[in-house]
Amino acid sequence: MARPQRYELIVFDWDGTLMDSAAAIVQAIQAASADLGLPPPSDARARHVIGLGLQDALHHAVPELPESDYPKMVERYRHHYLSSDHELTLFDGTQALIADLHARGHLLAVATGKSRKGLDRALGFTGLGKYFHATRCADECFSKPHPAMLFELMDELGVMAETSLMIGDTTHDLLMAKNAGVDGLAVSFGAHPVDQLVAESPVACIDTPAGLRAWLEVNG
Repeated sequence: MARPQRYELIVFDWDGTLMDSAAAIVQAIQAASADLGLPPPSDARARHVIGLGLQDALHHAVPELPESDYPKMVERYRHHYLSSDHELTLFDGTQALIADLHARGHLLAVATGKSRKGLDRALGFTGLGKYFHATRCADECFSKPHPAMLFELMDELGVMAETSLMIGDTTHDLLMAKNAGVDGLAVSFGAHPVDQLVAESPVACIDTPAGLRAWLEVNG
């Protein structure tokens, strides 16, 4: 007999969790800052805002940016990020992991700080779009760590919090999970350092994509 599922719904963050894109996001934030004549934020500061909606991310990464210049900054960020996003790749084994979870009958979703246009573009060129039952983006929902994305996904798919799991590489993901009453699983191969992730008491902290697949085979 097949082992019963622990989690009916598995929700993934995108950047730094499924796609190896954290470095590209950092570079785009820094380049956009330089375009506007501002001192680029440090790598650590720029990495910390990954996972937030773009406006929230810029507010925290470049606090000296006047609000009137946000549209300019967003345009320059998108220019730099989109110039290379077609070169980004999924973490090793991600395609097989998502296909396997789908085949095992899990409901799969994405909760991301990306825009709807950005996520649809990524789902299209990676070929993963067909596996996900629902998705939420920062430009159509409250940004992480607000629990709205998870509440809406659970409501849309008819799943309870106790049978849902949020997987992400940032404290924003783990705090969103906590705020929604959902288990949070951390991966430390993305944006935030392991000590910050562990401090949020996830059910586990996984350090490799292969380790993520192994954990989900046993615990998913």
